[in-house]
Amino acid sequence: MKLFSLLFLIILSLSACKTSNIFLFKNKERKESIVELDTNFRFSESYRYTIRKNDKISISVWLQDELSVGSVYGVYNSNQIYGKWLLVDDEGSVDIPRLGKQIVEGMTVIELKNFLKDTFSKWLVNPVVDVKILNKQISILGEVRVPQTMTIDKEENNLLELISKAGGFEFYADLKYVKVVRPFGDSVLVENVDLRKSGDYLSKNIQVHPGDIVIVPSKKYKQFDKRISTIIPFATSLSTFAVLFGVFNQ
Repeated sequence: MKLFSLLFLIILSLSACKTSNIFLFKNKERKESIVELDTNFRFSESYRYTIRKNDKISISVWLQDELSVGSVYGVYNSNQIYGKWLLVDDEGSVDIPRLGKQIVEGMTVIELKNFLKDTFSKWLVNPVVDVKILNKQISILGEVRVPQTMTIDKEENNLLELISKAGGFEFYADLKYVKVVRPFGDSVLVENVDLRKSGDYLSKNIQVHPGDIVIVPSKKYKQFDKRISTIIPFATSLSTFAVLFGVFNQ
């Protein structure tokens, strides 16, 4: 009886000094049923990133430095390091050498490359053109070994690949409630992914797009373990219970 009384007092005192954790979702949210993937998160072979306002773009034209900005073909491949890029302004346009102001918002990289090739063909024979978006990024936060914001180049990226690049899950990762947060116009979409069970691969290993944020929350008992360990240094909650039980049964 003494054991349970002491445990009750410990838990009560710990709850009084509760700290917030943005990666520890509320119980109400945990009770939400896992529903079929929102159509905006379903795998699409046709997905291509489209240029957005405030994107940084480099243009490379082989042997044509005067037409290039941040060229990958130049001797000095400066790109973002020295600020050599075109910034898409609030009107969705950039000033391209020799062409002037051009609306690029909403175009894919391939569409912009083809447009530049066709246009430069007026002056050049078979121009070799490359276009890159320098700020395509995806963030992964929470219970992974290396939380980070990573820059990506390829079009198709998936959730498990992203988690692998972040070093995998930490011990307290709650695999049932992994969140993918996606900007969508003036709003934000949130999808819950349950990675505990096998099967239904496409609904778990979903496509992640530039601008997405992946959040791996903590299990509910992480904070309790942390507070217990401050009372008995270097002890988890389980080892604490074992110690207390041993003391009261001697």
